[in-house]
Amino acid sequence: MEKKRIHQKLSRRDILKASAAIGMAIPTTPLLAQQETQPVSSTVWLDMDQTQLDDAYNQRIYAPNIDQLREQNAFKNNLAKKRLGEPLKFAYGSGQTETLDVYRTENDGGPINVFIHGGTWRYGFANEFTYLAEPLVNNGGTMVILDFSGVEEAEDGLTTLVKQVRDATAWTFQNAGRFGADPEQLYVSGHSSGGHLAAAVLTTDWQGAYGLPRNIIKGGLCISGMYELEPVRLSWRNSYLHLTNEMIEALSPQRHIHQLHAPLLVAYGTYETPEFQRQGRDFAAAVEAEGKSIELLVGTGFNHFEIRDSLASDYGFLGRKMIEQMGL
Repeated sequence: MEKKRIHQKLSRRDILKASAAIGMAIPTTPLLAQQETQPVSSTVWLDMDQTQLDDAYNQRIYAPNIDQLREQNAFKNNLAKKRLGEPLKFAYGSGQTETLDVYRTENDGGPINVFIHGGTWRYGFANEFTYLAEPLVNNGGTMVILDFSGVEEAEDGLTTLVKQVRDATAWTFQNAGRFGADPEQLYVSGHSSGGHLAAAVLTTDWQGAYGLPRNIIKGGLCISGMYELEPVRLSWRNSYLHLTNEMIEALSPQRHIHQLHAPLLVAYGTYETPEFQRQGRDFAAAVEAEGKSIELLVGTGFNHFEIRDSLASDYGFLGRKMIEQMGL
């Protein structure tokens, strides 16, 4: 707002200088007075103006240690890869990015967790999140980490990504026996934009779209996700998402809670952006209002990335919750 006001003053000064050069007198009009004092900002979403909303969907503003955490995670990831070894890799579709990494436990017949990573729907690869699989594998579970397209390269944008993660989950249910896991113990989790995609998986019409039982998923964990896409469209993120009314209706999990048939955990940290906290609260409240099983998990002192990384230990805030949810 201040920058725009300064701009108005400079423009008036320029007018005065130009007028003096040609010998004109500039009267002070009510219109000019109004321009000097008129507010130039307006609310875009709830009580936020455009800058505030854009900041609320920009993790770097609220997680200043983001680069340090990335270094730590790369270090932890390399250690986890040495301990777990190479994953089994399968294709769940025909596209180049439609693959998944499987980190299996030693014992057959255990539960599976399909993990969907974040990265603003644009970035990230399955092999960057091995460190999240280690505690689950050590406790008798199998983790399947998905790869999928970046939204800017996908032919139908976010619609493509939602279809890909649904296809991958269906493939996992139908092919769990190939890596010794129990398809009747299938769970889904995701973080950030992956939290949105996990919620989209959890609210899938499995019978209508895939001819599968509606309850193929036995539990979900959505971490720091976005569940209603209208404010996302109003933010800077729409410069690459290009959301339409039809996409918002189809791809906002909060609008399809009637398709949720599994107990749900929704988590966020107290150092998240105000919008990511609100998204979690509102989604949990909407699920509860529908009479569905929901537990809201609020991590005190965690920012957007730190709460995800609490999955990396079976003593961590969310690592323990995931293991308990899966009955391990």
